[in-house]
Amino acid sequence: MTAKRSGYLQQQRERRKLREPTRCPACGAIYRDGRWTWAEYKGPACEVQCPACWRLQARRAAGYVRLSGDYFERHRGEILRRVRRCEQAERADHPLERIMAIAAGPDGELVTTTGVALARRIAHGLKSAFKGEVRSRYSKDDKVLRVYWSR
Repeated sequence: MTAKRSGYLQQQRERRKLREPTRCPACGAIYRDGRWTWAEYKGPACEVQCPACWRLQARRAAGYVRLSGDYFERHRGEILRRVRRCEQAERADHPLERIMAIAAGPDGELVTTTGVALARRIAHGLKSAFKGEVRSRYSKDDKVLRVYWSR
């Protein structure tokens, strides 16, 4: 286990606030005023891997969005561009919300995200732009959101 990863895990276990300012060495996000931001910071800072980078490294998604249906198959490129635009809009203000992967499967595409807010935003964006049916299921125990969009 790397020092950066174990540092994040230790913070999570102890549930204490990070020292400020803290910089993520992987993505450059800054933890200041109690939240992670994309703010510029040129002074000395502690280095701890942010939760999003940890999730990417550990492959532990918080959101799953399943895209399927005949309409999806015919408009795959357009729909996936919309998914990417949703990520860009969410990530601009919230550095912990990122797409981990978009993988093709036998019954459509699976989009995995580092946070549940991005999964919700993708579902809302697809429903708004393309209509279709959206179902979601949140597991409080695992803190994971599963969204199914089809048309």
